[in-house]
Amino acid sequence: MTEFWEEAFKAKKEMWGLEPAKSTFLTNDFFIEHNIKNVLIPGIGYGRNAQIFIDSGMTVTGIEISQTAIDLAHEHFGSELKIYHGSVTEMPFDNKLYDGIFCYGLIYLLDKDERKKLIQSCFNQLTENGFMVFTAITKDAQTYGQGTEISKDRFEMFGGVKIFFYDKETIEEEFGETGLFEVTEVSENYPFYIIKCRKSKEQS
Repeated sequence: MTEFWEEAFKAKKEMWGLEPAKSTFLTNDFFIEHNIKNVLIPGIGYGRNAQIFIDSGMTVTGIEISQTAIDLAHEHFGSELKIYHGSVTEMPFDNKLYDGIFCYGLIYLLDKDERKKLIQSCFNQLTENGFMVFTAITKDAQTYGQGTEISKDRFEMFGGVKIFFYDKETIEEEFGETGLFEVTEVSENYPFYIIKCRKSKEQS
């Protein structure tokens, strides 16, 4: 996967533009409401979803598999944005706890074991009463069922990208034990779920 994303960022640079995703605006409002101060963004890319949190007074740390994307992030958003170079499957990269974690458009690119590990790794790095917010592509996407089926609801398309499509049952199955409390829908380039989890005192 490293090679795929490295080549993609080299070829297409800021392929999604510099404007944060709609889910990011919604998550930023939610984080402000809950007085979140330290945010971890696994799969931060070139940082387009980071600046809004920084502008709201939060400290942002990222994880990114592509060095090219990291270089672009520093070019656009400055060196105060700390980014660990590596795969989210190798978390944790530090021993810090974060009161907010935002994982945009990443989890559905992983296989079942990797998704399970990412969710647990993020949950492990939450403070007591911390929140983690994931976005995941839904089965309502037009691309659902296209390409080559690898396993149930997972397809390879777009020249090698493997995408897992979520429904409410899968969300409950994968996030149910990590403080899941809300699932809403939002329309980005694709229909997404916004999945919110909270770490209770008992789970700390």
